[in-house]
Amino acid sequence: MSQSLGAVVNLETSVSSDLSATGWANEDNRPDKPEEACGVFGVYAPDEAVATLAYFGLYALQHRGQESAGIASFDHGEVHQHKGMGLVSQVFTDDVLKDIPGQWSVGHTRYSTTGSSHVANAQPAVLETRLGPLALAHNGNIVNVKSLREALLQRESYNLVTTSDSELIAFALMEAVNDGKDWIEGAIAAFKRCEGAFSLVIGTSEGIIAARDPHGIRPLVLGRLGSQTLTSNPLGSGNASYGPGNFVVASETCGLDIVGADYVRDIAPGELIWIDGNGVKSIQWADKTERKLCVFEMIYFARPDSVYHGESLYSYRKRIGKRLAQESPADVDLIMAVPDSGIPAAIGYSEASGIPYAEGLIKNRYVGRTFIQPTQTMRETGIRMKLNPMPDVLMGKRILIVDDSIVRGTTSRKLVQMLYDAGAIEVHMRISSPPVTHPCFYGIDTDSQDNLIAATKTVEEIGQQLGADSLAYLSWEGMLEETNVNTDSFCSACFTGDYPIDIPAQVKTSKLMLEKVPAEVG
Repeated sequence: MSQSLGAVVNLETSVSSDLSATGWANEDNRPDKPEEACGVFGVYAPDEAVATLAYFGLYALQHRGQESAGIASFDHGEVHQHKGMGLVSQVFTDDVLKDIPGQWSVGHTRYSTTGSSHVANAQPAVLETRLGPLALAHNGNIVNVKSLREALLQRESYNLVTTSDSELIAFALMEAVNDGKDWIEGAIAAFKRCEGAFSLVIGTSEGIIAARDPHGIRPLVLGRLGSQTLTSNPLGSGNASYGPGNFVVASETCGLDIVGADYVRDIAPGELIWIDGNGVKSIQWADKTERKLCVFEMIYFARPDSVYHGESLYSYRKRIGKRLAQESPADVDLIMAVPDSGIPAAIGYSEASGIPYAEGLIKNRYVGRTFIQPTQTMRETGIRMKLNPMPDVLMGKRILIVDDSIVRGTTSRKLVQMLYDAGAIEVHMRISSPPVTHPCFYGIDTDSQDNLIAATKTVEEIGQQLGADSLAYLSWEGMLEETNVNTDSFCSACFTGDYPIDIPAQVKTSKLMLEKVPAEVG
């Protein structure tokens, strides 16, 4: 059966059209970094302008996805939505937000991993059910897409309008609700059909659902707006319930901070929370859980002011910089960073080594994604849209530059040459993570393994290809030990190939090589 949207008010904005499947007009312009998939946000606040709160929440989470953005708000049984391609500030205006009334709202900012870059794939995914509309926002990646899609289509001729795995989760929930289950029962039934990583915020006609997969690979936190009394231990889960009030869920604590919400706790792996007029109800929907937060959230993805395990990620990133200085010292004149993500580790390296820290690169922070090709002259002379070196800082100096990761090596090679051209006499690179040797299947956009430079070359060979005088990576042990928590609590499959969730064979072979030479650290 073909599903109509019923009582759904739709608005769409297309800031950039005719995007390529990767979202980049020129493959060489792709960032030489893993790309986070999405940021999700939800707010239950009947007396507040919830669409505006969602806008600011997504604005704080913009670093998690710059491709598309969307908000859906629930207003007395009717859902109003607006989504489009581009940055949050491009997709939404004051006038647009005024046309999204409601008592609760969910939002999403996206970078595609499953599904191409088109406005149809922008989220939240909105469907109509027998209980009213739902709007689903998803961060992560489902690995059993093929079997789930086949199972859904085998039973009903659903009108699957996108190529994203997120829509499949929404249809699975719709199917369970239409079979007679309530929202919570339907959500649990849908989640049990999904294999992979998912942190979800789902708006329904009666309230908000937020949930994480049994491994908690992608983050999700709960906050509250205003002064409220919690009716149970805020660190608890499973059977916890919180009294009536205004609540917020977000991918990171920075999404709570921007709207003035207080952090309550992380939503636990395998937990579902239900937010309505009675407050918050917690249900542990998964029987077996094993915490495996993506360690790249700690190293790079999350904003440095977001809090994990009771401290800001800025503190952790400084510590791994200090550990890197201990593991891989160098005789240089100054320490610098690739801004902005390498700055905390570079400061830590400087403090541990006693070598001065300086800014040798200036970043243009107003450059987002560009789909306009530079002229041939610009390409020949070396386009510097994002980073520009300062010769008066670099001239005649032996430089050690700290970055958080190297994926393909293309940007790093250009960066090293740029520093030499600006007058550096030596360029040494230090990376505050281990070599990335395996692709991710859980919500990070990484190349296939044959395009990962550390999968086929040793550290010495990589350094030679980059043109650096020396190259060293942080050890895997050092990365985990500096978290100061149980080292088994993290997924580090991109460094080890040890995937905590089984990957279907056909999915594995699409990104993994049969033979590989992992980089040697040390």
